[in-house]
Amino acid sequence: MKVDHINPFIAAAVSVLRTVLRVEPERGSVSARPCMFTTKQCNVLTGIAGAVEGQVIYGMSLITADRIATQMLGRPVVTFDQMAASAVAELGNMITGNAATLLAEAGVRTTITPPTILRGTNVRVSTLDIPALAIPLTLGELGEFELTVSLREYEP
Repeated sequence: MKVDHINPFIAAAVSVLRTVLRVEPERGSVSARPCMFTTKQCNVLTGIAGAVEGQVIYGMSLITADRIATQMLGRPVVTFDQMAASAVAELGNMITGNAATLLAEAGVRTTITPPTILRGTNVRVSTLDIPALAIPLTLGELGEFELTVSLREYEP
């Protein structure tokens, strides 16, 4: 996995989270994983295809998801309902879309899939032989947000 393919996702996440949620994300230590998994309760999964391929997971606790949805919707979210799920999924979509734009500016053409919400703990997504990098981001009082990226160059 090339740093040139990961950095656009980190930059996009920081930029979108800063703009949409009006918080200053603080980046934690990056960790490598042999496969893609998340221990978070609420996850947004998006696929990447093109010159690079793989998946990205944006993971958070349900409490953080509720807080993010509250911020995005401008009204309190007490239960993680369809509207809250839509808001959180759109946040993942915005981050991935911005990362795809940054990749395109660097000459790496990609397309993205619509976001999918995965709920539960210890979710594993089979990426076969593609390792993953997990980047934790602290969003102030909103909570923890984890970006997990699993990409490789496309080999036809």
